[in-house]
Amino acid sequence: MPRPTPPPRGRPSRRLLAAGAALVAALATTVPLPAAAAPAAAPAPAAQAAATYNYAEALQKSLFFYEAQQSGRKPSWNRVSWRGDSALTDGADVGVDLTGGWYDAGDHVKFGFPMAFSATMLAWGAVEYRDGYVASGQLSYLLNNLRFVNDYFVKAHPAPNVLYGQVGKGDDDHKWWGPAEVLPMARPAYKIDASCGGADLAGETAAAMAASSMVFRPTDAAYADKLLGHAKQLYTFADTVRKSYSECITDAASFYKSWSGYQDELVWGATWLYRATGDAAYLAKAESEYDKLGTEPQSTTRSYKWTLAWDNKQFGAYVLLANLTGKQKYVDDANRWLDYWTVGVNGQKVPYSPGGMAVLDSWGALRYAANTSFAALVYSDKTTDATRKARYHDFAVRQVNYALGDNPRNSSYLIGFGTNSPKNPHHRTAHGSWWDSQTVPVETRHVLYGALVGGPSAANDAYTDSRSDYVMNEVATDYNAGFTSALARLTGEYGGSPRAGFPAAETPDMDELTVETTVMQAEPRATGLKAIIYNKSAFPARALTTGKFRYYFRPDGTGPVTVTPGYTQGCPSPSTAKQFSGDIWYVEVDCTGYTIAPAGQSQHRMEVQFKIGVPEGGTWDPTNDPSYQATAGPNRKVPLYSGGVRVWGDEPGPTTPDTTAPTAPGTPVASGVTATGLTLTWAAATDTGGSGLAGYEVTQAQTGSDALVLRPATTNTLAVTGLTPERTYQFTVRAVDGAGNRSAASAALAVTTPAAPAPDTTPPTAPGTPTASAVGPTGLTLTWGPATDAVGVTGYRVYRGGTVLVGSTTGTTLAVTGLTASTAYTFTVVAVDAAGNVSPASPGVTVTTTAAPTGGGCAVTWTANTWDTGFTANVTVTNTGTSAINGWTLAFTFPSAGQKVGQGWSANVTQTGTAVTASNLAYNGTLAAGASTSFGFNGTHTGTNPRPTGFTLNGSACTIS
Repeated sequence: MPRPTPPPRGRPSRRLLAAGAALVAALATTVPLPAAAAPAAAPAPAAQAAATYNYAEALQKSLFFYEAQQSGRKPSWNRVSWRGDSALTDGADVGVDLTGGWYDAGDHVKFGFPMAFSATMLAWGAVEYRDGYVASGQLSYLLNNLRFVNDYFVKAHPAPNVLYGQVGKGDDDHKWWGPAEVLPMARPAYKIDASCGGADLAGETAAAMAASSMVFRPTDAAYADKLLGHAKQLYTFADTVRKSYSECITDAASFYKSWSGYQDELVWGATWLYRATGDAAYLAKAESEYDKLGTEPQSTTRSYKWTLAWDNKQFGAYVLLANLTGKQKYVDDANRWLDYWTVGVNGQKVPYSPGGMAVLDSWGALRYAANTSFAALVYSDKTTDATRKARYHDFAVRQVNYALGDNPRNSSYLIGFGTNSPKNPHHRTAHGSWWDSQTVPVETRHVLYGALVGGPSAANDAYTDSRSDYVMNEVATDYNAGFTSALARLTGEYGGSPRAGFPAAETPDMDELTVETTVMQAEPRATGLKAIIYNKSAFPARALTTGKFRYYFRPDGTGPVTVTPGYTQGCPSPSTAKQFSGDIWYVEVDCTGYTIAPAGQSQHRMEVQFKIGVPEGGTWDPTNDPSYQATAGPNRKVPLYSGGVRVWGDEPGPTTPDTTAPTAPGTPVASGVTATGLTLTWAAATDTGGSGLAGYEVTQAQTGSDALVLRPATTNTLAVTGLTPERTYQFTVRAVDGAGNRSAASAALAVTTPAAPAPDTTPPTAPGTPTASAVGPTGLTLTWGPATDAVGVTGYRVYRGGTVLVGSTTGTTLAVTGLTASTAYTFTVVAVDAAGNVSPASPGVTVTTTAAPTGGGCAVTWTANTWDTGFTANVTVTNTGTSAINGWTLAFTFPSAGQKVGQGWSANVTQTGTAVTASNLAYNGTLAAGASTSFGFNGTHTGTNPRPTGFTLNGSACTIS
């Protein structure tokens, strides 16, 4: 099949990058070889003869990067000292625990599609080169990180035909710049299911879990079986509900749409299931789907001018199937692809920089070279072609070495490794801003060890270490995946040793939590004060929700003291004074219930004003007050507390630490016990040590297992989920105070979960006979009577001719498009329930579309993703006429003079004033009747970014849909 339109570029986040098999790769990134030269006359730069770099250290640090990307509860083995718990309510909006997994890149969305690809590539490296991990002492870290992400996939797959594929809304996330631990925005969860599936997402997740099962098989067979069970269900789901996931998780379409479609994931997933199970049926499935993979434009030759990446896996399938079967067609496809990256094919090859970097595309170019290098190593190790064995091996070593520093800049592109590595990646949490700004602070506060940046964006070896340059300087889990696996291979060949004592814990670069005071009024009988709490925490970042501070003073004389409230940003201004000790008194500002977090210009601070003084006739001298500071600025004599724990500043005189533990909580009581969960309640503990009760720790043990689960609780009740049916659990509770003292454990409660309810295997009844309305030449609307089900119908699928799926819906009506005029069609409907059971088909209805109107016509669909001063526009043009259009030009006018066209793709886009024209490229100039083509561009705007109000195609007005 031809390659789809390439994705847009230009959003300051990881938008649709230059996604897999994009046709623009074939048209714009191919470098012709000299006409007189045979392909062998233009070899890629040769690799160095011996190891130049400590690949084991690079591998150690590349794995470390995945720990910096962790979401959810931070595991005890996580080595990133500046990361903490984050996004602990993910999935709460849908009632599913979706905590965990990896943040995608320098942002905080959990995009399941590239996450699964990253896991597959990491697992593939361990399947092939486990010895490299063992030799470098990195196997345990790999297993930890693979288990972490696969545990998330298990959570995201709560039913056979349900998979949560995204948490967080892309644009909302990208508008904010701050650390993961204090995310301020809602994080909705998005899924695919039987009513609206996603074969690409489900197929890739199946591949990830199948490949990972092979990695865990030698050390934890039970966990491997668990992953394999999910992988099988997910592949069946992918194969059954064949649809692109971004049609259902529509927010993903602007970021990680699978431009190559889902066919590559069907081959890839089946191949990995064959490797994991040895079941020949999966190999047969992979081979049967293989022939439907993408080809070069206007050709039957399998695609070779792109590479293995998060979107397109067919290039990886070439290598896997060639190595597994030895069949010539797979060998030919693998050779052609890797030759294109090395010596060239038919006079063309991937562009190379003068310094030897293979540059496929501008955004994240090193990632493409790294992925190809890993696949080249895997293939080189198995091929019997001695020439290609050396060629592909040396290509891979050269590309990895380029990334590690063997380049004209003599600079590493792996952060924290080698010479002159990047210091300012496009990464929110590593930057550590408290201001919601890429420029505050100027310096990046953390070293994001092991992250591979995008690197030079053109074949010129030029690079800028700029935080705002998300093309060259963003990082991502998929950037490191193939690179990490290639490093494991080179470690096995060349050796090396990990860095001893890595990582060193980072220490705060400033006082993270402070109080600043300013004397606003210095009056004879009073002092007016402005106090501001600042939270600039980043080691790790944390929200202050129980903050309070005290201002200490000495009354002069025997008269009363007056405290007058003033302006406050939120926290109550004080109105009374309390005695501290002897002649020292204080006023306390208690901000409990107000969040002060490093999340923005106003969010990171809390200002409160007040006045302390005496009535007329009294004596007032602020200079002897313990907290008085005449100069405005941070004031350590005004101590700041989080709950009962002092986190900054000094109290007057000696202080006595709280060493008294709370009382033991009451014996927990269970209610609402199900096969997988229950609710615990217990009598509250008390604390008399002064720091106050901070919360509880619930310890969960399972009879017959040594594993303990520690569950935190802020109140004396806790919902417990994730239990196993027919198991006995013991629960005890300890109280924790603000100073960290822990009480004795409560008496234990033993609870046995009941058996799980029998699975639903009863399909719904057949839907009613569909009826057709609004019948036109290319479409119609179907309506049918609802089906019934003992549990509940979750959706319907509409088939044409009994086998062709034309659409899915949760309701009882569907608009069918893409039909041919004056043609008879028969439609049937099936119902699907939550367990994935499919009903018998409804009776069929046969409908004949109306004749096409004479003449031409066109329709335009315009979508734009807008941020700050930029936008990405995607335009689809449809020929609604009855005859083909040979050559097209779309014209429109921007409503605003501030709207400007930037880089475009899949069309020649030009602008004069506010007038814009887009004309076809060679490959998409012919539009058959009813056919569509898409193009897009990045742009800038000032003020608003309205849609054009009209479009013409070759001079004729189009409808706007």
